[in-house]
Amino acid sequence: MGGAVVDDGPSDVKAPDGGWSWVILFGCFVITGFSYGFPKALSVFYHELIAEFEIGYSDTAWISSIILAMLYGTGLGLSLTFQPSLMMLNRYFDKRRPLANGLAAAGSPVFLSVLSPLGQTLLDTYGWRGGFLIMAGLIFNCTVCGALMRPLVAPKKAKVEQAEEDLKKNIEKPPKKKIIDITVCKDKGFVIYTLAATIMALGLFVPPVFVVNYGKDIGVPDTTASYLLTILGCIDIFARPTFGVVTGFPRIRPYAPYIFGFAMLCNGFIDLMGSMSNSFGGLVTFCIFFGISYGMIGALQFEVLMTLVGTKKFSSALGLVLLAEACAVLVGPPSAGRILDGTGKYMFVFLVAGGEVALSSLVFTLGNILFLRKRGKEPDCKEGSAENGEFKKAEDDMKAMSVYTVQMEMVTTGVKETNENETMKTKEPENKEKSERNMVVNTSEGKLEENPKA
Repeated sequence: MGGAVVDDGPSDVKAPDGGWSWVILFGCFVITGFSYGFPKALSVFYHELIAEFEIGYSDTAWISSIILAMLYGTGLGLSLTFQPSLMMLNRYFDKRRPLANGLAAAGSPVFLSVLSPLGQTLLDTYGWRGGFLIMAGLIFNCTVCGALMRPLVAPKKAKVEQAEEDLKKNIEKPPKKKIIDITVCKDKGFVIYTLAATIMALGLFVPPVFVVNYGKDIGVPDTTASYLLTILGCIDIFARPTFGVVTGFPRIRPYAPYIFGFAMLCNGFIDLMGSMSNSFGGLVTFCIFFGISYGMIGALQFEVLMTLVGTKKFSSALGLVLLAEACAVLVGPPSAGRILDGTGKYMFVFLVAGGEVALSSLVFTLGNILFLRKRGKEPDCKEGSAENGEFKKAEDDMKAMSVYTVQMEMVTTGVKETNENETMKTKEPENKEKSERNMVVNTSEGKLEENPKA
């Protein structure tokens, strides 16, 4: 998956959209790849784990679910690198943000297409224990990528401007910022998105987790079956940047929420069609179309969330959305495994997964249409979009700045007038004495004349 996150940084720091930004993009690419590609690639070990511990698919599915939910151990470590890397990415990109999001999200399919056959090779060579150990060593590269992240520094200001800003900060002490802004839950767009994303997460990760074992159970050789995830990943690699670039066009970007809803609908429909596959060719076709729709979702999901809640509340919104999705991911694959253990058929697993994703599309699209219409009718609503709140805040700041400017002009004018009055009072006796010296009285004509010798 992967996407965009924007945090509240200094207002005077602009995203460079180049330079070190590309290094940040590379680090985010690698971290996203391990965060989402590694848990799915572990599905190649399921057959060995089932034979080793004599358990069912519902039990082995917990491995990928716990990591994808970013809970204990490896999952917790990935969670501490994944979200901050996305926040840094979107601090460094603004105009090229859709492209950057698409390229960063492509890390998931790239690593999935590589780690899946690599995992099968490690399994055949070193067993599942040795394979896990080598995989763990590869994940340590996330530490190196974390070292590439560095905060943006505000440009140096003139001493006078800095002194005025420091004085203003001392006079007006802003309230402490909260770690998570719960007020985002009042945003109707956020509520609709979170509900749809939670339903989607129940079924979105099920096919990648089970498709390899699906192929093995219908007679496909183990090594050949592992390439199903490689095919899915290769298609996903091109789909994410492509749709990221297309969505970045000015005429298309406003319709990103509707494209996102269409992508979820396509993904659910493809799952339903994949339930009828009974050959390797059918599974390959399924992986191709699933990779396209999966790439669309991965490229657009967080860009759409940013559109709905605005940049100011995006960090809090992302954290809450990931929390809701983690709960759904923790339940989805194990529930699908239990269905497989009970029925013995993958058809029902894919049917349930496709139905869940299609339902999320319906919830999001209808809710988004109703939300946008209502927001259009009530532009002054306090609980409207985050952008309205931002505009109102900017307007208040402009008014306050205008009042402050007028007051400063009044003070400056008053000081100037006072200085002029004092100067006039000082010069008035001197001018009077000088005038008397320059004038003489002509008693014969009874009038004043200027002294020519003066």
